[in-house]
Amino acid sequence: MNDLRVTRENARFQQWEALLTNRSKRHRTREFLVQGVRPITRAVEEGWTVRALLRADGTSSTWADDLWAGTDAERVLLSPYLHARLSGREDGAELVAVIEMPDDGVSRLEGSSRPHGPIVVFDRPTSPGNIGTLARSADAFGASALVVTGHAADPYDPQAVRASTGSLFALTVLRVPGPGPVVEHAHAHGYRIVGTDEEGSALADVDLGGRVVVVVGNETHGLSSQWRAVCDDVASIPMVGSASSLNAAVAGSIVLHEALRQRG
Repeated sequence: MNDLRVTRENARFQQWEALLTNRSKRHRTREFLVQGVRPITRAVEEGWTVRALLRADGTSSTWADDLWAGTDAERVLLSPYLHARLSGREDGAELVAVIEMPDDGVSRLEGSSRPHGPIVVFDRPTSPGNIGTLARSADAFGASALVVTGHAADPYDPQAVRASTGSLFALTVLRVPGPGPVVEHAHAHGYRIVGTDEEGSALADVDLGGRVVVVVGNETHGLSSQWRAVCDDVASIPMVGSASSLNAAVAGSIVLHEALRQRG
């Protein structure tokens, strides 16, 4: 396979650079950038489609060399300066991967490699970092999927991908406009829907075994009225300190840990 060389800001480079900041272009082209050894490794291991590998001309490492030699994706050698602009590192080391976005159909929820784990819904999150943090916890505690609903931050934003440290690629990831499709799927496949809120049953008293959808609300406003109306139960995390609430991703992580404990 011949390597493409890019040494100046041509149209291809500008398209890749736009993926870092332009959400509309990410979703129009159905691709996003992944930076760093662990996230790229996880993406490859989990079978996500790599459209291109971007490498700084003249760099070498065992990890990068092996991936470069074994890929069927387009291979692009960039000048160190251009590569640094995409990798976020001044030395332009290692690789940047252009990854294909999967589709958002809820039917994918039944095709997860972890069919018995909870489905995690993050409703209208505003912070990409919180999405990545919750994805990391969802992976650690055995969840099967991460669904982002409503007008929300982008799970494919570079901040979300970095914060997940590669865990995003272990999950079935969906973006859904509202609760409807997820609720229909839950009812059709025997899932209980459990929301998280300051006002609810004590977490340890809520049944999180079996098939369950865990809904985490917006960082500022919590659960929407639409989600609250369809919840079979709402779980509250007991607190004894002066903090009035927890970060949304932290709260979701605690609930997922309790779900893992209940599943034994």
